Amino acid sequence: MPYLGSEETVKELRRALSNPNVQSDRLRYRNVILRVIQCMTQGLDMSALYMEMVKASATVDIVQKKLVYLYMCTYAGLKPDLALLAINTLRKDCADPNPMVRGLALRNMCNLRMPGITEYIQQPVLTGLRDKASYVRRVAVLGCAKMQNLQPDTEIDGAVVNELYSMLRDPDPVVMVNCLRALEEILKDEGGVVINKPIAHHLLNRLADLDSWGQSEALAFLLRYRPRGEDELFDILNLLDGFLHSGHSAVATATLRLFLQLAAAHLAVQADALGRTRGPLLAACSAQSRELRFAGLCHVQQVLRSLPAHFSAHYKKFFCSYSEPSYIKFRKMEILVELVNDENVVLVLEELQAYCTDVSPELAQAAIFAVGRIGRTYSERCLNILTNLLGLKQDHITSAVVQTFRDLVWLCPQCTPSVCAAVAGCQDYVQDSEGKQALIWLLGVHGDQISGAPYVLEEYIDGVKTELSPVVKLELLTAAVRLFLSRPAETQDMLGRLLHYCIEEESDMSVRDRALMCYRLLRCGVEETNRVLGGPKSDPSLGVIAGPTEEPINSWVPHFNTLQPVSGRESWPTATTRGSSEQPPQSAVQPSLAGAGSREVTSSREAGGAGAFCLSLDPVLAPEAFEKHWLQLEVSHTEALPCPGPPSSPETLQAALQMVKIQALAFSRPDALPWKVYAYTHGSGSLVLAELLRQADPDSDSGLDQLTVTVKQEPRNEQALRGFISVLKTVLQTLTSDSS
Repeated sequence: MPYLGSEETVKELRRALSNPNVQSDRLRYRNVILRVIQCMTQGLDMSALYMEMVKASATVDIVQKKLVYLYMCTYAGLKPDLALLAINTLRKDCADPNPMVRGLALRNMCNLRMPGITEYIQQPVLTGLRDKASYVRRVAVLGCAKMQNLQPDTEIDGAVVNELYSMLRDPDPVVMVNCLRALEEILKDEGGVVINKPIAHHLLNRLADLDSWGQSEALAFLLRYRPRGEDELFDILNLLDGFLHSGHSAVATATLRLFLQLAAAHLAVQADALGRTRGPLLAACSAQSRELRFAGLCHVQQVLRSLPAHFSAHYKKFFCSYSEPSYIKFRKMEILVELVNDENVVLVLEELQAYCTDVSPELAQAAIFAVGRIGRTYSERCLNILTNLLGLKQDHITSAVVQTFRDLVWLCPQCTPSVCAAVAGCQDYVQDSEGKQALIWLLGVHGDQISGAPYVLEEYIDGVKTELSPVVKLELLTAAVRLFLSRPAETQDMLGRLLHYCIEEESDMSVRDRALMCYRLLRCGVEETNRVLGGPKSDPSLGVIAGPTEEPINSWVPHFNTLQPVSGRESWPTATTRGSSEQPPQSAVQPSLAGAGSREVTSSREAGGAGAFCLSLDPVLAPEAFEKHWLQLEVSHTEALPCPGPPSSPETLQAALQMVKIQALAFSRPDALPWKVYAYTHGSGSLVLAELLRQADPDSDSGLDQLTVTVKQEPRNEQALRGFISVLKTVLQTLTSDSS
């Protein structure tokens, strides 16, 4: 949107552009045009000067032509009729003796994004493909792709495609690379440019003539070619060998990816190539650009998946600098954990110990977790560091240490006595829900070795009414039952109070279900409870202590030198699986109690009756948007449900609906009749809107009220409709049974 107050500026510039005295002075004329461009870049609307600027394009001054062409391309969409008047000037410049003028005019003619421009630029572009000047040919090749983008629905001109394929042998290397990009754009619906044997060998022989950008592009296209035999394969690898040491990181990584992909059947050749590119990868990790540094660290992590000791001798390269951003420090600490061995463990732990007291709580906790992962192999050294950190009595540090202790106890049972001795007395400095959950788990599983475990647990039980995290309450229930099995005399009374509160007063359904399960399990007897909960306290057979298994190189080669290592998208699907095996509070619980704990996440899925169905509150719908959709949509379904007893309070109903991912937006007063509730949710790609109307049933002899549910959808989806009704019935039945 142009700034206000530009009218006076436009009038002043128009007078200056039309002044014959200014036009006769080349320097003054150029300065006025420069002022127009400056105002344009500042957001002022300069489109009213289009005719004056078109007249200014008739000059021999190259700088003035560039400025005028920039203006014309910017406002061509707003002034298409006037832009057509400039076509003759541009076509005339395309025949200028100066190749710079010809290329400049052709490039800007292709940038005039307006209807009907293709018929004017087609002939100049085809003529430019045969121009003697390489600069004009470069522009003309890219102009072919721009013409195709201007009319994407038209049929591809086979003559232009053949001309571009023949120009791959152009003596100018930039023209050759531009032809590849233009063909890729024109033939994108047909799979892109085809790389056959003559083209592949031609590109390989011309690699040395290209700049770093051209080499990266050519190497990316060569990934599509497959050699016909072993002799041809090793000839290609010999040609690529010199580019593995390129000083440009993009060329080195592109060459390495092509090298690894071609040598997929030769593991020794792949390992040798990785060894030879160690230097360029380390140089990328130390680059001045933070973005390039982060990309290099991500690719180093990929290599470490197959060769864990590949960078062990250069571990100091991954020490953090104080001026680096946090995302680089996090990545470096992850790499340091993978590079630890008997020779460098002392220095690496000293470096990580310094990070544990960083001013950034997130960075300090990440360093503590890194020490804990090293502790799975070097437990004694890491336990001393973690125990000393408890003496700092900082909330975020203590919480991270307790979480690390939990993991160490689960994965390294020999650490249990030391952890139990260190964890006593640290409950006052654990404030976040993750730290509380870890501490409560330790008190429940190893309470027989912690003298004050019942008394610490009693503090949490006495404060359960003020606890906001359902996860902490779930862990507290399981820990109390576990501790009761080992120390019944000290735990019986507090366990009874906890179960009574969670069953009778707790509003969270998952916590209430867990409490009911624990209560019924205890009624079956201590032996049966011990059989269910008294499984192995740790499982060394998980294989985590030995570290992750080495992956074959070919598993990550297709994603090397792409955005996937940087975005981490490949690890997202496995993050939940890996986390479940490394987080003992979830995996340590036997299936019966684990099912109750997962009720919070899967309640809507189970209530819907279909394993693939679940509700969601994203994206959030504002009340104004709800009203707009409700008035526009037709009714999809109406159903009457029996609803005995008085209506629940709005707070209770809203909490119950939110547990199953249904958001209530508006309520009537509890004593009003008729009584209404408006709610929404998302399911199976459909927006579900609902009205719950409660009114007296005149046909009922028992005095029961009737609840009418009216549902509207966008778009209509039967699976989402059935699932929503099923979930709603379950919630209403639960509230009815509780009120009775």
